[in-house]
Amino acid sequence: MQITPQEISQTLAMVAKQNLDIRTITMGISTRSCVHEDINVMATRLYDLLCRRAQNLVPVAEQLEREYGIPIVNKRISVTPVAEISAATRAKDLTPLAIALDNAGKQVGVDFVGGFSALVQKGAGDADLRLIESIPHALAVTDRVCSSVNVASTRAGINMDAVLKMSEIILATAQATRDRDCLGCAKLVVFANMVEDNPFMAGAVHGGGEGDTVINVGVSGPGVVRAVLSDLPKDASLTQVAEAIKGTAFRITRAGELMAREASKRLGVQMGILDLSLAPTPAAGDSVAEILEAIGVGVCGGPGTTAALALLNDAVKKGGVMASSSVGGLSGAFIPVSEDAGMIRAAEAGALSLEKLEAMTCVCSVGLDMIAIPGDVDVETIFGIIADECAIGVINSKTTAVRLIPALGKKPGECLEFGGLLGSAPIMDVNRNAGTVLAHRGGRFPAPLNSLKN
Repeated sequence: MQITPQEISQTLAMVAKQNLDIRTITMGISTRSCVHEDINVMATRLYDLLCRRAQNLVPVAEQLEREYGIPIVNKRISVTPVAEISAATRAKDLTPLAIALDNAGKQVGVDFVGGFSALVQKGAGDADLRLIESIPHALAVTDRVCSSVNVASTRAGINMDAVLKMSEIILATAQATRDRDCLGCAKLVVFANMVEDNPFMAGAVHGGGEGDTVINVGVSGPGVVRAVLSDLPKDASLTQVAEAIKGTAFRITRAGELMAREASKRLGVQMGILDLSLAPTPAAGDSVAEILEAIGVGVCGGPGTTAALALLNDAVKKGGVMASSSVGGLSGAFIPVSEDAGMIRAAEAGALSLEKLEAMTCVCSVGLDMIAIPGDVDVETIFGIIADECAIGVINSKTTAVRLIPALGKKPGECLEFGGLLGSAPIMDVNRNAGTVLAHRGGRFPAPLNSLKN
């Protein structure tokens, strides 16, 4: 579909008045060619490959910003899950690979590098376990590296041993970065049904079914949607609300399509997908929670919130798929607490609880995202939170994720401060009744009946 001058004019108006931005241009890079039995040689190969492939990523993105007037908030790289290339080496600690990724990210000027990751939904190999054990140290000594572990899928069920292990790793990562408000946990996410083309962090990886190098673009625009809904009369029907969101999502996605086409052409690499997720920021007017309140919920987290979020997510997808044949990634609405000013206010007011957020994840794009919990929460409770969220994803054949930040030394009502896109996280209390049995049973939660689709 051809991009018209009228669309460009509409897009510039959204940028000027409604906080439209391209949240990220992410270059996915296959690193399979970097394998070597010597971890230092492999690290050098990783560094050289990323510097060579991504050397023009930031300059091209900045050129597009100047030419089209659309801000690109982040420039990122995703790589082949590091565990998949680590079987060649016997090194116990894989941190040197994370350091190589971090140094390359700094050299080319990107904001984040994703892919210090493992896929263990059905079982964990030796390289997977070594990577998982390396996560706390790797995230403590790097600035840009993000890590993700897929512990469940609809086809495989839930690897409960991996869920328990990741619960321990989350606490260890918090301890390793305690002096920075446990920041390492903000770069670590546990997935069910991880996708291979997600441009958003902390879960971006370059999947095995991808080409050598691709460009994936994550659009945003919650401020645009909120502005459109604010102009609707109070007596507008929900059908009219849905239609307004669909039309807005169409225009937002077209802006992303333009930037993705141009970036891939100028970089000489394949265009991947557009992820049309509404990704909030701490900035005023750029909140998914405020969209739900504009739909008619009194305060985000109150009765009706899940229904409003379901309507929003569905309308965004319907509008987006009409705008591009390359929609992928997660594509919907994100509900991170720390990155959304409206979510922060709702949590501080007591309107938004962890249990309500879990209900909302049944209909949103991802899951429990950027949630600070008290630092004295035990590993069994974290296990239960992750297991519950994985069950939602597995049973409903959707991607779900958990990004928890145990705030060591802090209690409910206090706050963690990260700054930038990560914002600030009010510490939310959790239900402490997980018990000590379920987490230690081990084994695998069997794949559900709806996994048998062949």
